[in-house]
This record gives sequence, C-alpha cells and structure tokens, in this order.
Amino acid sequence: MKKLTVAITFIFAFSVFSFSTIVAQGKATYIGAKKCGMCHKKDDSGKQLAIWEGSQHSKAFKTLKTAEADKIAKEKGFSTKAAETPECLKCHATGYNLDAKMLENGFNVEDGVQCETCHGAGSEYKTKKIMEDHAASVANGLTEYKDLKAVEKQCLTCHNSKSPTFKSFDFAKSWEKIKHLVPKK
Repeated sequence: MKKLTVAITFIFAFSVFSFSTIVAQGKATYIGAKKCGMCHKKDDSGKQLAIWEGSQHSKAFKTLKTAEADKIAKEKGFSTKAAETPECLKCHATGYNLDAKMLENGFNVEDGVQCETCHGAGSEYKTKKIMEDHAASVANGLTEYKDLKAVEKQCLTCHNSKSPTFKSFDFAKSWEKIKHLVPKK
C-alpha cells in the first residue's frame, strides 16, 4: 500500500510539473533581437548583440528580398517570391509563421535569424533577475545547450542539403564566426 501511495504521489507531482511546463511554454512570446540586445551588448555579456549584427544571421531575411533569391525560388518551383515562400522563410526568418499574439511589439520578422531561433521565445526569461540565474532562465524557457554537439545539431536544422544553395557546412569554422559565449567571471 505504501508503494502504491508513493507511486500515485509521484505520478501526480510529475503530471502537475509537466502541465505547468506546458502552460509556461505556451504563454512565452518572442521579443526580438533588439530587446535581447539591450542586455547583451556590453563587454560583460560578450558583446553578443554586435556578434549577431555582424553575422549573416541578422541579414538572412534581406537575402530573400534579392532578385537572386527570387530566381532560386522560381527554379525550385515556387510561385511566390522568396521572401514570401515558407520553405525559404523557415531558415531565414524567426517568427515568420507565428500568430501575431506570439510576437511582442517591436519584434520584426525582417530582422532575420534572431536569438530566439536557437534560444527559445524570450518573454519568460528576459528579465535581469531571471537571466542572472541560469537554472531559472532554463526553467523559464531558455534553451540550454550542454555541449557543442547540441549546438551543431541546432545549426543543422537549416544548414543542410535541403537548402537549395547548400554546398557544405563546416560547423567548427562557422561556430568561430558566430560564437557568443558569456565571458567567465
């Protein structure tokens, strides 16, 4: 009987935890790179905003607005311009397919591949108090990468042979261009 009570208590606690996690994730909204950058632009944060601004990720949507991108989209059989084609947008624009309720004021899809593409919708972990506590950040929706293999796996969701312009992907070389670690104190 004691084992049954423990099992039922465990199942109940796990169910409550799982449900609260789902609810918390469901209310998170995308805040955009500019809001993330308000705190991630200084030396003590590794100048992460500047790294992103200098990367091709920040320009990813703009590449879809070129005649070359439209030509590629047409060659691939799409009837819409590249900047309107979901198959292109999925790797060139954060939040392109989300309900407007999921995007906070100031969020701009045209800002390309933004922080939240990899780190998750930021509304629930964006405050300084939460961000100063890594466990709290993760509990509030920040996607945590335990190692570079996990980072590479995320990169490969777009940098792969499904891309119409894919030639190859050298993760180590690419990571050196965009790594944005917080400096150790």
